[in-house]
Amino acid sequence: MTVTRPNILWYCPDSQRFDTIGALGNPHVRTPNFDRLVADGVAYTHAHCQSPVCTPSRASFLTGKYASTVHVNGNGNGHFPPDERLVTRRLADVGYDCGLIGKLHLAGAYNGRETRTDDGYRYFEYSHGPHPQWLVGDDYSAWLRGQGVDPFELLDREPQRTGFLYEPSVDSDNVPPELHQTRWCSDRAIEFIEERRDGPWMLSVNPFQPHFPFNPPWEYYRRFDPETMPGPHVHPSDAARQARLAVTDSPPLSANMPAARIPWVRAGGGDRSSDVDLTNQAADARPTQDQLDRKIQAAYYAMIAQLDYEFGRILDVLDRTGQRENTLVILTSDHGEMLGDHGLVLKGCRFYEGLVRVPLVISWPGQFEPGRQSDGLVELIDIVPTLLDVAGLPIPRDVQGRSLLPMLRGEASMSHHRDHVRCEYYNASAMKDGTNATMFRDRRWKIVTYHGHGLGELFDLESDPWEHHDLWDSPDHQDIKLDLLQRSFDAAVGALDRGPERVMRF
Repeated sequence: MTVTRPNILWYCPDSQRFDTIGALGNPHVRTPNFDRLVADGVAYTHAHCQSPVCTPSRASFLTGKYASTVHVNGNGNGHFPPDERLVTRRLADVGYDCGLIGKLHLAGAYNGRETRTDDGYRYFEYSHGPHPQWLVGDDYSAWLRGQGVDPFELLDREPQRTGFLYEPSVDSDNVPPELHQTRWCSDRAIEFIEERRDGPWMLSVNPFQPHFPFNPPWEYYRRFDPETMPGPHVHPSDAARQARLAVTDSPPLSANMPAARIPWVRAGGGDRSSDVDLTNQAADARPTQDQLDRKIQAAYYAMIAQLDYEFGRILDVLDRTGQRENTLVILTSDHGEMLGDHGLVLKGCRFYEGLVRVPLVISWPGQFEPGRQSDGLVELIDIVPTLLDVAGLPIPRDVQGRSLLPMLRGEASMSHHRDHVRCEYYNASAMKDGTNATMFRDRRWKIVTYHGHGLGELFDLESDPWEHHDLWDSPDHQDIKLDLLQRSFDAAVGALDRGPERVMRF
């Protein structure tokens, strides 16, 4: 049977939360182009990453396996396992012309340019992130130099800074839009799409935005008034809970390990004024924590707006070149961002919805019925088997994801895809403190276990969707907790890499 294989555009910003698209219910963001993809495609509102940290998440969704199965469990690894095959390699092997623009992050990238695996990308424009310390071997910085701009001078600017917020103004801007890494990503994407070729193509576009620091251009930041932002999801109980999780009385895991800690960047809750970094702030200009949270939210939404604009430029060129009808478009992210929820910013060893739920929108005009939304549970490892299915390729037995194609084609229920989803954190922090944790959730319940610490969290997402009321120690919920712990353990065992396939009796 002849398979008509579509082009594939996979747009994957870094650290984009699930609740950052206007058409999916956020009235505070401005995302006309993401909204247009939602209108043209199928949106999954309960898609979950398999790790709340970059490298293990990307290793997972590019192979269709859990990060622990791939043996890539943290950032900064020396190499990607050479025996693992990315979906891009599989597609290249059947004639796809594959390209990557921006971040890859399957191995350590702190020195500027990571060691590549056999990834299948013919076109490779690499930029881990727009920061001076990462400019060795960086294609974005080479682009800047080609325009007569010194990348070190441009990227080393510091407008008014408070913690992770670099707040721009009309007089003191961050990197302007026309010189931004996100603009470079879309320019390179347009270049790739406009190439003449005979067969299908697959393009991964991976901008660094909206990853911290929160440093949008003034042109976008000025469109969002911090005073009108809704602020993070914070409850008076958060401070005590984060303090309990941050430091425990558990003994060290080994003689070489410090006292047990569950790492994070900033912990707090309620009145968190003591957590404000007052760097470069005059005493009479110091913001309260609430003011800072809303400024960070405005800056984050400004970065989302910039991504949306640049994504729209790519969609426009697909229309202009007549390729949109035969291009499958995916929008997703590697993980979310805490954005002040529970008194936390950035990412780390937590599994709250703002961090582990991400956008997932898939569109293929004429093939998938547009404008549908599913609240069924989905994992990002489901993308690989979906793409293999679309390309008419067999799904290898070791791929752990489940194809979404029947649902996308209207052949399966939109309300259910998985009974549960999982997320993992295995010693993934730069602190390398030995912390291991797992999350298991079904439609109603979420349980998190911080292994070796005697700690965990249990939430009823039906009555407590923003996870402020921890039921781990509730006497009325111990039977539910025990059941979820057993189901979580069963799922973890089911995800083990059991080694070579058995091919004979003994």
